[in-house]
Amino acid sequence: MKNTVKIQENSPSFTNRRNFLKISGFGAVSAGLLMAVGCSDDDDASGPITDNQLPGVRNGKFDLGGGDFGVLTYAYALEQLEADFYTRVVTNPGFSSFSTEAKDILNDLHKHEVIHREFFKAALTDALPDPSTQLLPALSFAYAGVNFGSQASVIDTAIVLEDTGVSAYNGAGKIITDSAYLVIAGQIVSVEARHAAAVRDIKANSAATDFASTADANGLDPAQDPSAIIGAVSRLGLITTPFTATFLP
Repeated sequence: MKNTVKIQENSPSFTNRRNFLKISGFGAVSAGLLMAVGCSDDDDASGPITDNQLPGVRNGKFDLGGGDFGVLTYAYALEQLEADFYTRVVTNPGFSSFSTEAKDILNDLHKHEVIHREFFKAALTDALPDPSTQLLPALSFAYAGVNFGSQASVIDTAIVLEDTGVSAYNGAGKIITDSAYLVIAGQIVSVEARHAAAVRDIKANSAATDFASTADANGLDPAQDPSAIIGAVSRLGLITTPFTATFLP
């Protein structure tokens, strides 16, 4: 049965959630972009990596590469996915039927993820020795199991993507060698965690949600290696452009 309860924009809890997203999202990523541009001239900015581990086409497929460039390219691939997903959400005609809260928060998430995607594209374009051949191209995506006209379907998918993003950044942190990039990753993963909380909160308005289920017995979010994340995303059939990650764990 369709939920007819309307959450007004001036509701204290709703306003706090939107401020929570806005303050943590745009400021952190903008600061990270400035930091990346500022440190990109550092000869060691890419971390220890050999020329044959730089991102680029190998055996007919794009390989994400290794070292810090590999991690940044891996993050760029995931941010392309999230930006594409939320773009499809907010531009779908059925989006107008979503609750006021869901529309406003999903619009905010869309803006954040587009910023994340463009940040990685700009940072990699500036830092890679030959971005014309080493920058990951625009990927293609498919969402066979998602009904973009259904708020419930969109929110369930958003929860999976945001939880995956948090786990991916947590797992990639140990691979990063340049401290500036590690700071940026920390800033972005904190935003992704806020996204995960926000979409779970939307679901909780209409169904019971176990917020504690995302943390382990020590109160820590999961951290997965790139190979595990790429495998999980591949099994979902979301990314249709083939690529490899030969040099990432």
